[in-house]
Amino acid sequence: MADLSGLPRSHGRFAGTRRAGLIAAAALVAASIWAPQAQAQAAPDSQRNCRILSEMPAADQADFRRRAAESGRPIPDGAEIEVCREPIGQGASLAEMLGPADAPYRSVIRWAPGTHFQVGDGEVLRGFPMLVKDNIETADMPTTAGSLALIDNAPGRDAPVVTRLREAGAVIGGKANLSEWANIRSPNSISGWSAVGGQTRNPWDPERTPCGSSSGSAVAVAIGLVRGTLGTETDGSITCPASVNGVVGFKPTVGLVSRTHIVPISHSQDTAGPITRTVADAAAIMTAIAGSDPLDPATVEADARKVDYRAALDANSLQGARLGVMRFLIANYSAEAQAEFERALVNLRAAGAEIVEITEPPADFRQIGGWELTVLLTELKHDLNLYLASTDPTQVRTRTLADVIAFNAAEPRETVLFGQELFERAEATGGLDDPAYVEARERSFRASGPEGIDRMMADNRVVALIAPTTSRAWTNDREDDDNAQGSASRLAAVAGYPHLTVPMGFDRGMPVGISFIGGKWDDARVLSLGHAYEQRTHERRPPPAPVQPSPANGG
Repeated sequence: MADLSGLPRSHGRFAGTRRAGLIAAAALVAASIWAPQAQAQAAPDSQRNCRILSEMPAADQADFRRRAAESGRPIPDGAEIEVCREPIGQGASLAEMLGPADAPYRSVIRWAPGTHFQVGDGEVLRGFPMLVKDNIETADMPTTAGSLALIDNAPGRDAPVVTRLREAGAVIGGKANLSEWANIRSPNSISGWSAVGGQTRNPWDPERTPCGSSSGSAVAVAIGLVRGTLGTETDGSITCPASVNGVVGFKPTVGLVSRTHIVPISHSQDTAGPITRTVADAAAIMTAIAGSDPLDPATVEADARKVDYRAALDANSLQGARLGVMRFLIANYSAEAQAEFERALVNLRAAGAEIVEITEPPADFRQIGGWELTVLLTELKHDLNLYLASTDPTQVRTRTLADVIAFNAAEPRETVLFGQELFERAEATGGLDDPAYVEARERSFRASGPEGIDRMMADNRVVALIAPTTSRAWTNDREDDDNAQGSASRLAAVAGYPHLTVPMGFDRGMPVGISFIGGKWDDARVLSLGHAYEQRTHERRPPPAPVQPSPANGG
């Protein structure tokens, strides 16, 4: 278990539930927590005494349910639970440890091996264990965005997307670590690192990046800590960590899911979305969270556009589907990722898909990145100032981006690894009326959406675009030459269109994913195509063993 001293303090009435959140966050920092598939860390059978909760005497069942609820981890109705008596020091556990701290044994509640939760009518996620990224507000835990400036930010409210998850029956057990401020503070930021949570590790290789700002959310799913998580994406922050950690990630159409009470970067590109083991689980989460929110104007069409995404999945949807390969991107990927993609094309054709080669990029494709940065920095200042103004001033003393910059400058723990150059550039922007911003947003959207994804799909008569999501995770060593290679995220991110990544194979032993991208509101079709590919290939694998980071790396 990682040192918890740098994590958010409990806040009175939040203390019990926050305790569970600390365990979840600490697990992601060290990436060494017990996972259901990782039996290597469990105590030997001779030292374990496990019982199924439903087989225990009624009084004992009631006692364990009471203690679990008091610890902030209530046991869902209908969930089968294994209760184990283990020696202290035999390794960390996903669940809250109950009992006296000085006892030689503690009772540990786990999901029972092979547990599958049944979905009840009207509750698409009944008993579904989840974490949410620590930039999404929950009423029972502080929301820090990984920054010490927000360490006391506990306004006691659920983001509407969290309310929808709870109403659908999901069990939210804690917060997942993230790249601080969702990776927008500096061009030299380190994916998975935050001053609050430390460094999230890639479970396939702790010396390699977990990628993207939703890194903790992806690692939690990859190691079996939970069945699904909620991440956020502005450009690649769901799809990249899902790809390099070997799980499913879905960035929905911007405007399908509420962003209210989520620490923002950009109202043009931000969205929440699921990271899961399977496309079916991602579709179930989307069914729960999609919908209009009167406080988020971008979602005005969401109620009319949403469907039951899980019911819309069709394992035969690739039959006769025309898919456009964004061949103009492929040379940017590693040779191994390219080879895995060619193998994926063979599987797609075998499933009945017709593959169409798209060799020319959209007009102005190479200018999109510059325009995008202008948009993100301008909207960051505007949107973050609005968010900070909505927090409790007794908890959050940094009321503007300028205040956060000053806080970071005075707090050595914030700038020990990298600076805040992008924050400073954002503070210098001229606002949403600045002609440079207005022009950049109009040009970037047109080039990526109407003249980008839409035109490529129409001209080639395809229903979706495909490419490798990215190459293998690169190392965290700035001095070597193992760097990021290739990305499929930008067009869909800037246009605000749906983007799904599904495990595709391995690049030098590291997971890589395949991307399915569609037009605006094509979320159901994109999920169905990815589901059909997943059902044919079954490429997802769990990491070979729990990762134990070395002391030199902060484990």
